[in-house]
Amino acid sequence: MSDTYVKIRNEVLAGGGTTPAPEPAEQKTAYTGLAVIAGALVLLAIVNPWILLFVVGIVACIFLHEVGHYVTARRSGMKVTQFFLGFGPRLWSFHRNEVEYGLRAIPLGAFVRIVGMNNMDEVPAADEPRTYRAATYPRRMLVITAGSLMHFLIALVLATSVYATGGRLEEAGRVSVFGEVQAGSPADAAGLERGDTIVSFDGAPVDQRDELIRLIQASEVGDTVSIVIRRDGIEQTVDATLGRNPNVPDRAYLGIASDSLDFQRKDPLAAIGNSVRDLSSGAWQSAIGVVKVMNPVNLVGHLAGTNEDLATRPTTLIGVSRFSGVVGEENGITGVLLVLASVNVFVGIFNLLPLLPFDGGHAAIATYERIRSRRGRRYVADVGKAVPVTMVVLALVSFLFLTGLYLDIVKPI
Repeated sequence: MSDTYVKIRNEVLAGGGTTPAPEPAEQKTAYTGLAVIAGALVLLAIVNPWILLFVVGIVACIFLHEVGHYVTARRSGMKVTQFFLGFGPRLWSFHRNEVEYGLRAIPLGAFVRIVGMNNMDEVPAADEPRTYRAATYPRRMLVITAGSLMHFLIALVLATSVYATGGRLEEAGRVSVFGEVQAGSPADAAGLERGDTIVSFDGAPVDQRDELIRLIQASEVGDTVSIVIRRDGIEQTVDATLGRNPNVPDRAYLGIASDSLDFQRKDPLAAIGNSVRDLSSGAWQSAIGVVKVMNPVNLVGHLAGTNEDLATRPTTLIGVSRFSGVVGEENGITGVLLVLASVNVFVGIFNLLPLLPFDGGHAAIATYERIRSRRGRRYVADVGKAVPVTMVVLALVSFLFLTGLYLDIVKPI
């Protein structure tokens, strides 16, 4: 087996890095890496401060995810040796109370290294009582699911805070143009602008987004329609000749994104109740979405241009950040925090997939061992048998990431 394969296998199954700390000669590279990260944050602040806010929020959520693992592991008597933000080469680190804390070069996540995650993790005999594998089933389940539980808690706090202060998105009884009008579209030619309120479409009053979509789809390509809009409190009528939808050629196309929701402030108790209901629904949709997005057939369809279903399209931090920037420009910090809450729900669900290297994979192994244990005799699973499947999962996740990255750059939502 190659050294690279062994390193990947050991780090994935062990739950963290196993390479030694850098020599002093590598500090120049570390400083360069830190400067690049700082420069990227400054650039984001210049380009769109709402994107910067979202990215900083994501980093904070990743940190809190690992805090969940770290705190529960330490409280459960397990030995923690590493707590890092990022993967790959170390940029900076320090040791305190047998734990190495630090920052690594690739900002795609974080990890906490708990010794003895499985039977393949070699541990000194003196540390065996403090390993993850030596702990009781309830403690192992608490530790391994703490990251996702932290994401759900973050989402609940964010949603409740937003609902109680900025308000909850509800039907406002009016339809507005959301975001920039598509350049060269029928709406652009008719003079529609961002923020316009659409009062009626070809004589039919509209007060919900779905009504406007239905009316557009019921029209024919080439139809000229009269649209009454309200701009700066003044109503005016514009004519638009509908074009052909670029994604569905037999449907009419106007060229705007519309929105009929507005923020309605809730009292604290109502905010909590609404948050629980909304996040529960979001969790269910996320679970369905994970299955759809990870389907290789859907991924290939998006790459080939034969699949335009956004519900099955993968995305990355680039795509979500760009979307959060648009939301921030429209709704300010309230909108950005709600996007961040939704992302936390999705990540929490995604991380519970019962496959290694996800936390759900470790939880599945712990549950399998608990089921197989009998009469005080503890069963220990041979994790080595799961390595081939784990490598396939890693390949699929890598393909998922690269596909989402390509689509976010070439075909942004």
